[in-house]
Amino acid sequence: MPILNRAAELQTEVTEWRRHLHTKPELLFAVENTAAFVENKLREFGVDEIVTGLGRTGVVGLIKGNLGEGRTIGMRADMDALPMTETSGKPWASTTAGKMHACGHDGHTAMLLGAAKYLAETRNFKGAVAVIFQPAEEGGAGGHEMVKDGMMERFAIEEVYGMHNMPGMPVGQFGSRVGPIMASTDEFTITIDGRGGHAAQPHKTIDPIVIGSQIVTALQTIASRSVDPLFSVVVSVTKFNAGFAHNIIPEQALLGGTVRTLMPEVRDLAEHRIKQICEGLGAAYGAKIKVAYARNYPVTVNHRDETGHALSAATNIAGENQVSGDLDPMMGGEDFSYMLLARPGAFIFIGNGDTAGLHNPGYDFNDEAIPHGISYWVKLAEMRLAA
Repeated sequence: MPILNRAAELQTEVTEWRRHLHTKPELLFAVENTAAFVENKLREFGVDEIVTGLGRTGVVGLIKGNLGEGRTIGMRADMDALPMTETSGKPWASTTAGKMHACGHDGHTAMLLGAAKYLAETRNFKGAVAVIFQPAEEGGAGGHEMVKDGMMERFAIEEVYGMHNMPGMPVGQFGSRVGPIMASTDEFTITIDGRGGHAAQPHKTIDPIVIGSQIVTALQTIASRSVDPLFSVVVSVTKFNAGFAHNIIPEQALLGGTVRTLMPEVRDLAEHRIKQICEGLGAAYGAKIKVAYARNYPVTVNHRDETGHALSAATNIAGENQVSGDLDPMMGGEDFSYMLLARPGAFIFIGNGDTAGLHNPGYDFNDEAIPHGISYWVKLAEMRLAA
């Protein structure tokens, strides 16, 4: 069951698009040039309807099939890059210092554009396909903004699908699972107000560094002692700022970090325990401790039937031995989760081969994956919208 011949024919052209986008990374919602590139390509393809500015800078193109009226499915790619300096050394490396496509969104955009070109040429389906190009996946919740803008209702989208590359998974392979596949991504900031003083007289102080150290240790008991060992939770303290001199105990310490969970009840428990631990240690040491807890992306939860459809499309072009329907969940986050809250759908991973990891300065999307991704999108559309 090989990739589609036309997808293979498109690889060189789509690779050129991908590498062009890679040289010009843009962050969050400020993806005006990328969005303009997408819009121009969709116009070249003869897409029936193009709407820009959804979710601030998102683009949606509607492609109608030739087999009659029917429902609409959505297929989404993200467009934004990361605030990192690239070290890949590739001829098409980023030309903008401090910005790079370190997560492969350039590849996601290019593959969906390739699929849009194919589908606009053939239109061998009933109903319509909405190709969704989303800004601000990397921390801006652009998916949420597009949903809030009424994208699902405007295009009458009934199902929605997403895809992400996975370094370490061989090119040509796919993987997904029913239920939680990526974690919620909460953040916390803890402010400890103690009493500063001379480092040689610690008994006259309320040392926020000692208290902060106790908090860091205590937070690790959430996973080891508060949550069922069969459930997943990550509580990572990633920032600890306090003091400025060797001989002064400071007045204040600031801690920050992230919480990742795959279940709403575990998410609630982790937030509660962080606040409870800080309240208890504040009382024990006589310090004032404030916890600011921000809930960010929700858990990415694949719907059962739609995951089956996604895996069937992948199997159709890759073969059963190349598709896993029981992929382990990942504790990274995805704002495609908002689209899956709005409509049934599924998120699938496509192999990127033996490359640097995501969010690594040496990462580059593997262009050999392009025809596989195009074929997946096309087959998914034709199977879900068969006459």
